[in-house]
Amino acid sequence: MHRFLSVPRQSNCLRNPSSIFSCHSSYFDTRISSSTNSTNNPSLQSQSKPLWSLSPSNSTYQSPIPTAYPYLCGFIPKSRSSASQCCARRFFSPGSRFNGFKLQSCDRNKDGFLWVKRVVGGFRSFSDAPERESIEYDVVIVGAGPAGLSAAIKLKQMCREKDVDFSVCVVEKGPEVGAHILSGNVFEPRALDELLPQWKLEQAPINVPVTSDKFWFLTENRAFSLPCPFDNKGNYLISLSQLVRWLGAKAEELGVEIYPGFAASEVLYDANNKVIGIGTNDMGIAKDGSKKENFQRGVALKGCVTLLAEGCRGSLSEKVMKKFKLREKINAQHQTYALGIKEVWEIDQEKHEPGTVIHTLGWPLDHKTYGGSFLYHMNDRQISIGLVVALNYHNPFLNPYEEFQKLKHHPAIKPLLEGGSVLQYGARSLNEGGFQSIPYPVFPGGAIVGCSAGFLNVPKIKGTHTAMKSGMLAAEAAFCVLHEDSSMEAYWDALRNAWIWDELHKARNYRPAFEYGLVPGLAISAVEHYIMRGKSPLTLKHGKPDHEATNVARIHTPIQYPKPDGDLSFDVPTSLHRSNTNHEHDQPAHLRLRDPKIPKLVNLPEYAGPESRYCPARVYEYVPDEKGQLRLQINAQNCLHCKACDIKDPRQNIEWTVPEGGGGPGYTVM
Repeated sequence: MHRFLSVPRQSNCLRNPSSIFSCHSSYFDTRISSSTNSTNNPSLQSQSKPLWSLSPSNSTYQSPIPTAYPYLCGFIPKSRSSASQCCARRFFSPGSRFNGFKLQSCDRNKDGFLWVKRVVGGFRSFSDAPERESIEYDVVIVGAGPAGLSAAIKLKQMCREKDVDFSVCVVEKGPEVGAHILSGNVFEPRALDELLPQWKLEQAPINVPVTSDKFWFLTENRAFSLPCPFDNKGNYLISLSQLVRWLGAKAEELGVEIYPGFAASEVLYDANNKVIGIGTNDMGIAKDGSKKENFQRGVALKGCVTLLAEGCRGSLSEKVMKKFKLREKINAQHQTYALGIKEVWEIDQEKHEPGTVIHTLGWPLDHKTYGGSFLYHMNDRQISIGLVVALNYHNPFLNPYEEFQKLKHHPAIKPLLEGGSVLQYGARSLNEGGFQSIPYPVFPGGAIVGCSAGFLNVPKIKGTHTAMKSGMLAAEAAFCVLHEDSSMEAYWDALRNAWIWDELHKARNYRPAFEYGLVPGLAISAVEHYIMRGKSPLTLKHGKPDHEATNVARIHTPIQYPKPDGDLSFDVPTSLHRSNTNHEHDQPAHLRLRDPKIPKLVNLPEYAGPESRYCPARVYEYVPDEKGQLRLQINAQNCLHCKACDIKDPRQNIEWTVPEGGGGPGYTVM
């Protein structure tokens, strides 16, 4: 934490106090006065004293003025940028704390002088709370994924074009940029072409073009080739975690400040319920809630604009959507999700075909469960293999992790993997709601971008390019808020007029078509793809929310999965080791039960304890207590941050919150 706070950082309009008032020193005339006369009295200027002085010892702004003076006066010309106006409004507003003084009321005269009345002594900090450091930026971005980094890069590019300097901060809960990023990934470079057109010359980790597309329907022992609905010409096979690291470096070259290892745990609001930033988690708290010797208070990162780019099922994004009723605002449907489980293998050279893409439907999943697998031949003898299982499956005995282990034994896949070795394992939820489930993405003080809002194109099985584009559009709107005093509503308008909207609209009926089962879903999808071409007059609706789709256990038969052989299939602890997952053991559990009685009274007797199966990391186990009765044990240190529990729990009793920053998986090639 000390490295984060070693140099106190303020927004651009606070690094130099005079920049709030004017770029010309002659305009800087901030004063304090003991007069109680009208704020329009010109004589006050002759009685005033300088407010600002900079203390070189600690690089923070100090005021020598005693708190007895009842008035503060500052000149803020109307021509100043809205970034300055925004920060001025924040600090020169009723109830604000400014350098140790609480400002209780304020007024502006016709000449632009801002008068703050009844200045009361208080804490010598910009913080809203005594023990929390507060750091100001123009834009605060939560999440260093494709959307968040694209937004940061675009903002800084626009700053250079317009010759202005707005401060941009990206906070990331992973121990380093890319550590929590997992995706297939067949990458469509459309958005990257717009953002960084010279990416090929700048050594982006995008080196394997797609050379062939195959689409198989699997039965238990056969693989039938089907007409391939994918058009991956011009796309690439990549590691998204590596691409994100490259984007992070590009962002820092432009002046973006990125802070990995700090988890955004709460949204900060002003008195008018406007979002003014985020707070990071406290560090160094023991399981019992006591403060350890290394305790560090979380930081308040405040910005004129806050962008939430947390990825699928972002915890802060979900809270903001509920608070401001963003789905209800445009009658958006509920989001529906899938769980993706993935391994990266290194295989024999003679079996390796760089650029080959294989997608499958069918086995090992039953015909009522939507999902499929992928197998991509990457570079350096590496292949990515994974299974995606829709989380609206009905059978509580289904275990996505074990279904993935079965997949690798299929006769069409097993020969490819034999003799190879697993390099890495991971899992992540993904949005599948598509066009119908996109919420209104703008809230007071900011916007939601990327997979937090759900821009995945399901039939393409791609969401990186759409996430990046949404971040870029939000950045353009945020820049205009800062520079031209416009509104973030422009982001919503830009989304609906961009290619991202047209693409998602054409793809809107594929996922809900499979609510009727595999065969009807294939038939409807074929009509959409080959005949209607996305122009159907109907928009299909999703079924029940994923947690409501789970049936009670008594109407299903338990599924017996084969034991892992240690060559192609593995137990969970072995896979977890390959994910590089680590959490500080002595910290409060970040997986919380809203009602501790629900597992024993509902989940176990009615659903046979489904959390012990849908979690791909064995976080949830039912173990006997001292009386021999089963109780739920939560192994939070195993958590892959996939969010499946937050989504699939039948009673929505599990709340996923952020652990200490720096915990979780440590992906490098995912």
